[in-house]
Amino acid sequence: MIIGLNHYLFVSICMFILGLIGVMKRSNLIMLFISTEILLNAANIALVAIGEYKADLNGQVFAIFIMGIAASELAVGLGLLVRFYKKTGSFSIQDLQTIGQKDD
Repeated sequence: MIIGLNHYLFVSICMFILGLIGVMKRSNLIMLFISTEILLNAANIALVAIGEYKADLNGQVFAIFIMGIAASELAVGLGLLVRFYKKTGSFSIQDLQTIGQKDD
């Protein structure tokens, strides 16, 4: 059996849906970052598969840019998470609401 474009796009769509569900349903900031990485990897798979199907390198170039964006997002996000954990002691999204409020 030959693996075609439809197979790659099906895997990409499944990964995108799983990442989207993770972004919408999670209350843990680390899982939120993992879900966004899944979303970006799904886009990479689709771009590379379509670029290979069309015999064009633009999909691979865009995938490399997305990988760079994902790496910088992860570096900045993890830095913010470490700072947030030191201040609150948890990774819960509900604690983000109290971070900007002054103690009375």
